[in-house]
Amino acid sequence: MRNCCSSPAAPTAKQFDAARAARDLAAYHKTGPGRTTRGLLQGLAATGVHPDTLLDIGAGIGTLSFELLGAGVASATCIDISAASVNGGEAEAQRRGVAHRMSWQAADFVEIASSVPPADVVTLDRVVCCYPAYEALLHHAADHARILLAMSYPRDRWYVRWMLAAENLFRQLRGNAFRAFVHPMAEMERVLLEAGFRRVSHTASPVWRMDVFRRDPI
Repeated sequence: MRNCCSSPAAPTAKQFDAARAARDLAAYHKTGPGRTTRGLLQGLAATGVHPDTLLDIGAGIGTLSFELLGAGVASATCIDISAASVNGGEAEAQRRGVAHRMSWQAADFVEIASSVPPADVVTLDRVVCCYPAYEALLHHAADHARILLAMSYPRDRWYVRWMLAAENLFRQLRGNAFRAFVHPMAEMERVLLEAGFRRVSHTASPVWRMDVFRRDPI
């Protein structure tokens, strides 16, 4: 996690542990999807596309997947580095009666991308900011998206960079190897444009951007 070639798996799994998964589930049960998830859901709905299959990269406990299944998606593949998040998501899927429509895997998507089937829509909700090698992540994500790709990420603003730098310094002082990143928006969009996508939806908060991209017809 300390440079573009370091594996983020161990620090990320430690950051998003069982206690964090439990808090995320409790918050979802109490207040529903968070701000960025709602933004992505609204952007996806606005496209008018009705996808059958979803690949949720960095799915966490599956909030976005559960919402899209409820909106008509037939099946979801959920991949997350954190085994604790995957375990929490699988338990929630059983509770909701949708386990038969979902598959879960605890893994670094970039490392297993060649074995993952494509989907109509690929989502990355607050995922790019947790991954140092954003170009590889977005390249593989784009390869797997038949129609739509939706992602949320921190805005490239001085105050957001300052905030994340302070958080990263605090983690370093506590011996926590996890790091968060503000990747350049223009470079991330370039990766997707070169893969044949164009942005069709954009919403933002002071800290986050929520973008939806659609693959151009060949």
